[in-house]
Amino acid sequence: MGAQWKAKGKELAANAKGKVFGKLAKEIMVAARSGADPALNARLRLVVEQARKVSMPKDTLERAIKKGAGLTGEAVHFEHVIYEGFAPHRVPVMVECLTDNLNRTAPEMRVLFRKGQLGTSGSVAWDFDHVGMIEAEPAAAGADPELAAIEAGAQDFEAGEEEGTTLFLSDATDLDIVSRALPAQGFTVLSAKLGYKPKNPVDPGSLSAAELEEVEAFLAAIDANDDVQTIYAGLGTSLPINSI
Repeated sequence: MGAQWKAKGKELAANAKGKVFGKLAKEIMVAARSGADPALNARLRLVVEQARKVSMPKDTLERAIKKGAGLTGEAVHFEHVIYEGFAPHRVPVMVECLTDNLNRTAPEMRVLFRKGQLGTSGSVAWDFDHVGMIEAEPAAAGADPELAAIEAGAQDFEAGEEEGTTLFLSDATDLDIVSRALPAQGFTVLSAKLGYKPKNPVDPGSLSAAELEEVEAFLAAIDANDDVQTIYAGLGTSLPINSI
């Protein structure tokens, strides 16, 4: 759908998995500030479920929870910051970061955006909807995503990133409610998080192959930054968007 850009390259799977664990560990530590018990902390529960789906080692998961909740005596402080702007050829981009040092992250983002255009707060956000994104797969053949979306309270649904999956979209405030309701409607939740869906994505057909390569290279360079959690690019679905 062009909402969340994911780097290409299956040959990088091993390194990418380590990076995914690192990103999830940060999310877990931030969520655990509100309590170390996933049963009492909806945000933490969703991230923990996502970590288990990608087979994060149990000790890594538990260490991140304890560290974030302040149970290890270590001071942990990550700031959530969003950078807005444009990739080459005016493709709108929102970059979510979790950083422990804004004095490092900010200049790095300015350098990375030199091949595009770094905007001010709100300069691009107006062109995205802030929504809940729940990726799920049918638990049994014949599960109807349209009926499931209606019954679970989702606002919309569309084909997911991976074949056979469905992406259910909800109001940002309904993310946990919809995630909890989908299993009863025949769908197994693979991941659930808040994200940004472009309202007016750029049609890849309006760009040449060389121009698309420039956009991909720009996004890949940003994704390689350790402080970057997620990139949302306003680009239509005809551009190949593959899992890391």
